[in-house]
Amino acid sequence: MGERPILTQMPKVGHSLDRRTARDVIAEKLMVLIATNMLRPGDELPGERELAQVLHVSRETVRGAVQSLAARGIVEVSHGSRTRVANVDLSDLTVTIATPNAIDSYDLDSVHAARLHIELKVVGDAAERVDAETLEKLDSLLEAQKLGGDDPMRFLICDREFHLAIYRACGNALLSDFVTDLYTYMMNHRRVAMSRPGAIDASYQDHAEIVAALKRRDRDAVIAAFRHHLTRIYETTRELLAKVQQGPEETGVETAR
Repeated sequence: MGERPILTQMPKVGHSLDRRTARDVIAEKLMVLIATNMLRPGDELPGERELAQVLHVSRETVRGAVQSLAARGIVEVSHGSRTRVANVDLSDLTVTIATPNAIDSYDLDSVHAARLHIELKVVGDAAERVDAETLEKLDSLLEAQKLGGDDPMRFLICDREFHLAIYRACGNALLSDFVTDLYTYMMNHRRVAMSRPGAIDASYQDHAEIVAALKRRDRDAVIAAFRHHLTRIYETTRELLAKVQQGPEETGVETAR
């Protein structure tokens, strides 16, 4: 499996990618998943084969990335069992431009308005610029979402790669990074929302409609499908934020990191 494309797709934030290996990039991706609460302390990482499929690299690259994180105490590797996320706090890690803590400090309505204003422009541009390689990757991610079953953690790992592939297709790296940061908003609530019956199936159908519109290069249809998807995210997050005021036991959301 070719691994060069993944290096050209990563944002250049504060350092040169020319000196980074594919293993470094995958290690960074896994750290972002932890920083944004897609992966929490104690979670078992998906297997090498599954991660390799979602991240579009070889199993050897995934293995090297996990080993480097284990050496830094970010994950724990035990013989005969799955790798687990260690008890670490990476919330100060810069995801692209900002940290998850910075994004989470804004109110839901402001973030939703920003996503509608900017993200719909980004995905509309992506509809006109998307290439065959990205469409092939999106098809592969849809298949991975199916194979993930009803596990919200596995779905969200695929979901992040799905969204980022589309954002990058817009052709503007800064806008892509900005909407990626908006995407990380309240990820701990998103994980709870995706655990509800029917939530994964509904999001999968949204994704399938988005890919179908992208394949037609239909800007208006892509924007409409994304607007529907973002509205679903907004409504479920708003519901959870309202319930969390009743206590964490009502939602399963941990209010402290």
